[in-house]
Amino acid sequence: MHLIWTLIVGFFVGLIAKFLMPGRDPGGFIITIFLGIAGALLAGWIGQKLHFYHEGQPAGFVASVFGAMILLLLYRLFASNNNSQS
Repeated sequence: MHLIWTLIVGFFVGLIAKFLMPGRDPGGFIITIFLGIAGALLAGWIGQKLHFYHEGQPAGFVASVFGAMILLLLYRLFASNNNSQS
């Protein structure tokens, strides 16, 4: 049940991040789920380094959305560099 809940929350986090940063983004349903999960992991890691979260404590929903937005921004930066070089 934990895996299903993670996938559902990951999808909504990724969906909200894509909504808040309109433009060309990678993939569809599966990529959106991975984006949300990776955003949550990134937000948790940054939060632990900044002492917002304790070891093993997951990031909150809003922080996860910001993490996913950071990943989208990085994707766009690297994708635009690859397109301009070819």
